[in-house]
Amino acid sequence: MACLRIQEYLYFHVLSPGDIRYIFTATPAKDFGGVFNMRFEQIYLVPSDPPDACDTLNNGVFIEGQIALVEHGGCSVLSKTRTIQEHGGRAVIIADNSFNKDTPYVERMQETTQRKADIPALFLLGRDGYMIRRSLEQHGLPWAVISIPVNASSAPISDFLQPRGIFW
Repeated sequence: MACLRIQEYLYFHVLSPGDIRYIFTATPAKDFGGVFNMRFEQIYLVPSDPPDACDTLNNGVFIEGQIALVEHGGCSVLSKTRTIQEHGGRAVIIADNSFNKDTPYVERMQETTQRKADIPALFLLGRDGYMIRRSLEQHGLPWAVISIPVNASSAPISDFLQPRGIFW
């Protein structure tokens, strides 16, 4: 599988729960983290607890081998990514912490430290992260099942279900 370049988007498809069975767009981090060169037909997207992933995770055992969904804010995105990596996560998706945020957010690293992260970090619109977390809470589920990445250029148009008002 070819690696993604920084300027590219990455798409993932929520398979479960069914009320958010949409294809979402994420943006790879620019200055840190690994390259997303894996493909998963089904993997768990696990919201971190606490949501900002700045401290020790209460649900770290569920993140091992999976992809974590974390909220922006509280600490640097590098710190969040390292926390997920230390708990065995395969990647991290960072959603803006504002549910009405609908513009892409890509943080450039300003830290001059030797710390680094090896797992991929992706950014998701705040409203999309909110929608996923809200659906999981409503269904009492600890995670969503996703397929990542989705090849948007070859997916049938019927797979591009989107929530009302979402255009890309």
